[in-house]
Amino acid sequence: MDLDRIHTPVMLDRTVELLAPALEAPGAVLVDATLGMGGHSRAFLERFPELTVIGLDRDLEALAIARERLAAFGDRARFVHTVYDGITEAIRGEGYGEVQGILFDLGVSSLQLDRAERGFAYAKDAPLDMRMDPSQGRTAADVLAEADEDELRRIFLDYGEEKLAARYARAIVRARADRPITRSGALVQILHDATPVAIQRQGHPAKRVFQALRIEVNEELSVLAAAIPAALDAVAVGGRIVVLSYQSLEDRLVKRELQAASSSTAPAGLPMELPEHKAQFRLLVRGAELASEAEQAENPRAKPVRLRAAERVRRAS
Repeated sequence: MDLDRIHTPVMLDRTVELLAPALEAPGAVLVDATLGMGGHSRAFLERFPELTVIGLDRDLEALAIARERLAAFGDRARFVHTVYDGITEAIRGEGYGEVQGILFDLGVSSLQLDRAERGFAYAKDAPLDMRMDPSQGRTAADVLAEADEDELRRIFLDYGEEKLAARYARAIVRARADRPITRSGALVQILHDATPVAIQRQGHPAKRVFQALRIEVNEELSVLAAAIPAALDAVAVGGRIVVLSYQSLEDRLVKRELQAASSSTAPAGLPMELPEHKAQFRLLVRGAELASEAEQAENPRAKPVRLRAAERVRRAS
């Protein structure tokens, strides 16, 4: 496997640029909350020779690959098998109370997409698994078999923002009455047959449904909703957090948390802002940054990315 070919870290230069001021001090610690195959972490370890990176991932295969790729950095690279809402426990487990940098590169990884047998990609026929940690939890096939029509509609609508959610839910319930839906190819065919021809021309009918199933299987939004506040709490004064999101549901959640952390808590009508009401963070970018046109052309997986970043300016008194 040519890891450097299949795994190109998204917005790497910009991510390094934003986190650099917090990581240049001796003894700095970066948490790579979505380690994957270690592409971002390797760049940081090379750039900052005194940096320690704590890499988190729920995917044991990704952790094994990252260990191999980062072995040359010795104990400057630490590895924790956990979902990223376990970030507080992971940091404490490595002996730290706070850290100087945190990076989230959300969504499905290159490894998961490119392993057909993992069932993440609608363009490849494979068992409908979609678990980021294949050792535990329900598979996508389990969800399709067990959820009733209303629940399937909710999943497709809430997590895929799919306009045809009701139509697709009905089609799946009808199809599974004949035989279990256990492979991605079978699901794609069901969705294709249930999609009006005019809408088929607007994009692949399975895209949003596969996204929704992946989010449901891995509880991605509930995990993220817990992880971002925990991560913010772990950032030291002067430390920074960077989050790369790949779909609107993630980005909205991240935007809300970062805006709240960077806003004054002074009650409306107060004549002056007291020190305890001052924002604990400041935003480092205006809105959400996109990958450059050149990077999007070179790496198609960079097209949907939205980058947000913030720096801690004070601790609550």
